[in-house]
Amino acid sequence: MTVVFSAAAAVLPNATTFVVIGFAAFLLPLIARRLRVPGVVLEILFGLLIGPQVIGLIAAESTSEGFILVLAELGLFLLMFLAGFEIDFTSLEREGRGPILFGLVMFAAFVTVAWFGFGFVDLDTDARIFMTLLVSAGSVGIILPALRSTGRSSSRLGQATIVTGIIAEFLSATGIIVFSVYFRSGFGIELLAVPLFAVILLVALWIMRTLAWWYPERAARLFATHDPDEMGIRFSFALLFVFVGLSLALGMDPILGAFLAGALFAFVFRDSGDLEERLSGFGFGFLIPVFFISVGVAFPLDELMDPTVLGTAGAIIAVAILAKLLPAPALMLRGLSPRESLGAGVLLAGQLSVIIALAEVGVQIGAIDEGLSAGAVLLVGVTAILSPIVFKVVCPPLESADDPSQVSAKSA
Repeated sequence: MTVVFSAAAAVLPNATTFVVIGFAAFLLPLIARRLRVPGVVLEILFGLLIGPQVIGLIAAESTSEGFILVLAELGLFLLMFLAGFEIDFTSLEREGRGPILFGLVMFAAFVTVAWFGFGFVDLDTDARIFMTLLVSAGSVGIILPALRSTGRSSSRLGQATIVTGIIAEFLSATGIIVFSVYFRSGFGIELLAVPLFAVILLVALWIMRTLAWWYPERAARLFATHDPDEMGIRFSFALLFVFVGLSLALGMDPILGAFLAGALFAFVFRDSGDLEERLSGFGFGFLIPVFFISVGVAFPLDELMDPTVLGTAGAIIAVAILAKLLPAPALMLRGLSPRESLGAGVLLAGQLSVIIALAEVGVQIGAIDEGLSAGAVLLVGVTAILSPIVFKVVCPPLESADDPSQVSAKSA
């Protein structure tokens, strides 16, 4: 027993870390709801407050190694899996080729504006490419709630914004996958990992669709609400871990493998019932908050004390917002009014947790430094709060708002 306790003590954090993070994961969402701010923002701020940069209640080492690090990494993997899981392929197919092609053009416009915008920031070429891809992403987690709360989910504005946001989120993450492999190995044989991973993805897609076709009753069990074995959650985690493992084996970043695993699941199983809700409850109930608290603990606040770094962070926020607002008038070609186009641009400029996760990739591969990552965190903090508020001012709620109980996260 003593040997077992000693082994556990070597990886477990101290009592203070356990108690503080445990209670924070429970209480912070309640406080965030009362303050009407996104939970992720409050979790990062809390981590910063208790970390070594402010009151020093928890040392940076408490979350950068051992048991808490494992929980945080699992939370990061699950966050990216859910980001892929929420891609609404049915909505994309239903809209047809025209809206998808227009969404691709809009994403190209986001990338172009961001690339030229970062030309005025003191960045090397690699950092400029990475940050361009990063800020070109959309955030369906911002778009959907804002549209529902104003009764515009099924409107022309809502559908155009949703399709554009989905495409931007997917292509931005995919572009970072390819760039991260290139950054690590250049134009070498290691770059073949990308097409090889794509082949594995297609094979997995064919196998999953074939099995779902031939064994529909077993596939249906994955989404059973009262399954005592929770086969849906087991299969989701199995797929997540397999793709994380394949990413590691091919020299790719594991969190991007997690994203593609979620996207694969969403593509094969279009109607997941309440499985996504149960997975989100499991992830956002504890593991994902641990990740964001860890981000706050390790937040480089001292670097932001440097006026140069702080100025760069402000420039990142400005470029990210302009990258969405400047191309927004093009949405008038889809029948939107100038006011609605502006509102769509405001929503598309909003960012959430996936940006922080992708910024971690940039730090890990060495494409960006901690200062640029801090700028990405500030971008989330600013736009996650302001974007929905400004959107409601520009596009006030319609008289008959959507009934949230009638609109699922995937049907908008």
